[in-house]
Amino acid sequence: MALLLKTHFKLAKTAIKENRTRSFLTCLGIAIGVASIILILSLMGSISNLVKNEISEIGSDLIVVRPSSTKDSVTSIVEELTSSNTFQKSNLSLNDVSTISKLEDVAAVAPISISVNTVDSEKNNFTSVPILGTNEDFVKIEPVAFKFGSFINKNTGEKTVVLGSTLSLALFNTINSTVGKTVTIMGEKFMIIGVLDEIDKSINFDNIDFDNALIMDIESLDKLTGSTQIQQINIKANNTDSLSKVSTEIKDALIESKHGDENFTVSYGDDITHPASSLFTVVSGMLTAVATISLVVGGIGVMNIMLVSVAERNHEIGVRKAVGASSRNILMQFLFEALILSILGGIFGLVLGYILAFLISIITPFAPHISAEIVLITLATTFCVGIIFGIYPAIKAATKNPIESLKHYR
Repeated sequence: MALLLKTHFKLAKTAIKENRTRSFLTCLGIAIGVASIILILSLMGSISNLVKNEISEIGSDLIVVRPSSTKDSVTSIVEELTSSNTFQKSNLSLNDVSTISKLEDVAAVAPISISVNTVDSEKNNFTSVPILGTNEDFVKIEPVAFKFGSFINKNTGEKTVVLGSTLSLALFNTINSTVGKTVTIMGEKFMIIGVLDEIDKSINFDNIDFDNALIMDIESLDKLTGSTQIQQINIKANNTDSLSKVSTEIKDALIESKHGDENFTVSYGDDITHPASSLFTVVSGMLTAVATISLVVGGIGVMNIMLVSVAERNHEIGVRKAVGASSRNILMQFLFEALILSILGGIFGLVLGYILAFLISIITPFAPHISAEIVLITLATTFCVGIIFGIYPAIKAATKNPIESLKHYR
């Protein structure tokens, strides 16, 4: 059996070498589809790792409460993308923050409320600046570093803000002397009391680009905008060994305060993901579908080339059958050839996909994500493509009449 497989491999190798250009173009069709899938899986894995690493750095005592939706994810995402006022859809409130903070096993509670507005300085003004409303517990939960100044607290007053490093540079053309200066938001002046050190994490579980954000007390934001909708509540537990127990306590307390309305989710550990993870999932699913179509087209290319090869090698098939080769031997010979073309294309696509992922990582924070699962999925997929699209030409070759085949010459 081993000798027979070795013979099939040698015959397939010889046939591929005799038609190098045609074989290369066939492999290229498979490679493009595989490279597309590899690139998508690598980016998704990188995003997931970024968030997991950030949560690991923060600590194992983090619990996150977010609003939930009763609609399916696709409908929710479409509405989120098409809505002009997405931030008004949250069902969390300051009352929920107060309810959680009263629990015995909770060490700190920081609400996350986002409002987008224009920020003016004495030199520049910028529209669509993310304004983060939170409280002094925020720095107890997330270890943000300060370039200058300090964070907001009860002693700093209502009219104080903290700037991200990039926003500070954009508004004042510097980050060295902005503490003590003022910015204007919706006609109200606020004094800058701190500038964050560069964080460079636009992808995080808070879904906030802190380098470009302005931070103020959530009650000040409520007075400024007239209403506060909380998109997320970050919680630090006292005991890291009982996160499940604390999460249950939080859930029960919120259900009671909301009179039985369970319109929120409580997450901890690996369950904490990026707030837009559903969006990433849907987008990656759509891109994977497109890449799969490309892979199917590559598979059709394999079948087409194999049919041409069968037609060109009629005489060879007749000679092999005349000297004792069975239909099964002929089928295996051509199926082996299709499998080799497909697997070569898969390996080429695997390398190409990771090269593209590496090039993208140079200009983005998404480092290439390589895993054994991705490699195995790639090889298994290309193996299946070779079987599915190679079986028909192989059967056609195996069922040829040897006498009729011997009449054909190349």
